[in-house]
Amino acid sequence: MTSDLKEIFSGDTPPAPAALAAKVRTLAPSMTRSMQLVAEAVAGDPAGCAALTVTGLAELTGTSEATVVRTSRLLGYPGYRDLRLALAGLAAQQQSGRSPAVTADIAVDDSIADVVAKLAYDEQQTLADTAASLDTTQLGAVVSAAVGARRIDIYGVGASSLVGMDLAQKLLRIGLIAHAHTDPHLAVTNAVQLRSGDVAIAITHSGSTGDVIEPLRVAFDRGATTVAITGRPDSPVTQYADHVLTTSTARESELRPAAMSSRTSQLLVVDCLFIGVAQRTYETAAPALSASYEALAHRHSPRGAR
Repeated sequence: MTSDLKEIFSGDTPPAPAALAAKVRTLAPSMTRSMQLVAEAVAGDPAGCAALTVTGLAELTGTSEATVVRTSRLLGYPGYRDLRLALAGLAAQQQSGRSPAVTADIAVDDSIADVVAKLAYDEQQTLADTAASLDTTQLGAVVSAAVGARRIDIYGVGASSLVGMDLAQKLLRIGLIAHAHTDPHLAVTNAVQLRSGDVAIAITHSGSTGDVIEPLRVAFDRGATTVAITGRPDSPVTQYADHVLTTSTARESELRPAAMSSRTSQLLVVDCLFIGVAQRTYETAAPALSASYEALAHRHSPRGAR
């Protein structure tokens, strides 16, 4: 685990007890197997683990005390003592008979007004975290590559494919040649046609989606400038990326898995990329946007209007 990744996933404020299970699910792919054993134990039995010393938890999981401490810190707690307190709080909450949580902060019986307020706050935090961690030097380099590109190919599947299509249609409207590929076979066959001067962008929250990594690898081998937009800066996709744009790792839940909750931060990154390109190509971008708006204007007129 790199120091940059620790900074992204570990904040100054320890996560709320209710968010612990979601945090474990989010971070587990980046952990060593021994750390996964510790994380799975505390998430699966908070009451039992809260009663254990660091030595006891290490023995229970067949790991070491150092592994327990490292896992606690990766989960956002200064040390194991702080994690035990969170586990005790989570166990008490579970035993109190409170309404089950739909997300880390939202209960089944919350009013719709509370749902709106809590989700809005969560989205704001995700955007703020993404803005704080986004490397503007890397972003500037991607903008420069896109401005001069012969063509721009974008790869994504699932929720990330929607973000890719959003970026492609924005770039097309300012006169750039951009294509979003959601079919993994077509993505690879198109990547084969790329060369130096082209740009390939992979969007994957986990950074380990094979259908996205493969076309980016092909584009990388062909000499295109490659970009990874991901929440995991040390993930496999970055091996084939000349530039990495890091998104926030949003809190996930049963109804908002990472693939869905990460979309907010991905959209912010592609919007920043688009605006940067539009600024650099303003003399051609502005007329192109105006022309595309005029071409579609009649479709938005009231029915019957001429």
